[in-house]
Amino acid sequence: MPELPEVETVKQTLQAKLVGLSFKGIRIFIPKVVQTPAAEQVEKMIAGAKILKIGRRGKHLLIHLDKELALVIHLRMTGKLLYCPAGEPLAKYTHVIFYLDNGDELRFADMRKFGRLWVVPRSALGELPVLKKLGMEPLEDSFTSEFLQKELPRRNTRIKPLLLDQGLIAGLGNIYTDEALHRAGLHPERPAKTITSREADRLHRAIRTVLQEGIKHKGTTISNFVDGNGRAGNYQELLKVYKRAGQPCCRCGKRIERKKVGGRSSYYCPCCQRI
Repeated sequence: MPELPEVETVKQTLQAKLVGLSFKGIRIFIPKVVQTPAAEQVEKMIAGAKILKIGRRGKHLLIHLDKELALVIHLRMTGKLLYCPAGEPLAKYTHVIFYLDNGDELRFADMRKFGRLWVVPRSALGELPVLKKLGMEPLEDSFTSEFLQKELPRRNTRIKPLLLDQGLIAGLGNIYTDEALHRAGLHPERPAKTITSREADRLHRAIRTVLQEGIKHKGTTISNFVDGNGRAGNYQELLKVYKRAGQPCCRCGKRIERKKVGGRSSYYCPCCQRI
C-alpha cells in the first residue's frame, strides 16, 4: 500500500500538472469506487470545477476545487493516479477518467479495486469519517518527541502495531515503520509502555528521517507504485531491513529476520533490535 512518502510524491507530481486546470467531465467504469455521493452525481458536481491545490492527509490525496468542493482519493493497495496526455492508450484496470480542459486526462487505475474516492464540500473535509479518525501528521511541527513520550507509556500494545494505528500517527505503513524501528534500535514486539523517554526521542527522529528520505527519493517501489507521471520511486535501493530477510544487517552483519507481528510481516535485526 502506498504510504505517506508515496502519496506525498504523487501529490507533488500532480500539483505541477493540475493546478489551474478544470474538470470538463468524468467517466466512471466501476461505480463502487465512488463512496460519496452516488456515482451519477459526481459528474454534475465537478464539471467545470477548477483545481486550486493538491494536499495530503495521511495516505489520502486531497484535490481542492473551487465551487467549495474537494475530491478525496485513497489509493489503498494498488491504486494509481496518473496524468495522461490526450490519446494515450487506456491502461488495464482504469476505473475512472477525469477529463481536463486542456484535453489531457487524470486517470485512476487499481488492479485490486480497493481504491476509493469521495467528493465533499471543502468545509466538511474534517468531518469525513476516513479523515476524521486520523491521528498526528508525523512531518508537522505538532508531532514531537514529547508526544511520543506521553503516549507510549499509556499503551499496552506492541510498538509495531501501535505505529501502524492510523488513529495515532497518520501515514505510516509497514515499510517505514520497519525502517524507523531499525534506525531507532527497537524490536517490533517491544511493548510500547516499556519504551523510555530517550528511546521515544530516538524513535521520533527515526520516523521523521525515514519519511523525509522516502519523499526525497520519490517513494518506494516494491511492486507497482508509480508517481503521478508514471515513474517508479527509488527508495527501495536504500532500505535497511524491509524485504531483506536473510541478508546481512548494514550495522552489525547479522542476518535480517522476518516474523509476523500483529498479523503483518515485520523485518528486523535480532542483534540491533533486541527485545
